[in-house]
Amino acid sequence: MAGRGPQPKDPARRARTNRDPVAQTVLRFEHAEPPELPDLPGDADWPARTLAWWEMWKASPQAEHFSSTDWDFLLDTAVVHARLWSGEMSAAAELRLRVAKFGATPEDRARLRMQFAQADEADSKRPAVSAAKQRYADLKVLPGGAHAVEGT
Repeated sequence: MAGRGPQPKDPARRARTNRDPVAQTVLRFEHAEPPELPDLPGDADWPARTLAWWEMWKASPQAEHFSSTDWDFLLDTAVVHARLWSGEMSAAAELRLRVAKFGATPEDRARLRMQFAQADEADSKRPAVSAAKQRYADLKVLPGGAHAVEGT
């Protein structure tokens, strides 16, 4: 006797196939070097904070995966950053949305499913310790042990 229950449906007749309705496009990766910040319109100077922000992005782990279109979008984002640091507070919301696309905060990286490789390596090198050993590792036996409690 085989298993219990009705015979499974033919996969071609199932209502739900859980397939992606739109096929995924695979692109060839094109590494691009980060550009330098261009001159701002009207001979304005970049805020010092924006120059530091740009250098931070150029050195970030995410930058290894940026293509030319990513750098172009980030360049436009630098203009928004400069507006904010020049006192235009209305630029803050746009800046937040734009940097989130690049994984600026831990929450953004989690949403984008980004992980730092060092964390994986550190976890793999850490010795496996059971939860019970961790929980009771600092407990010590008192002088007299269990018999001292019973004899009182």
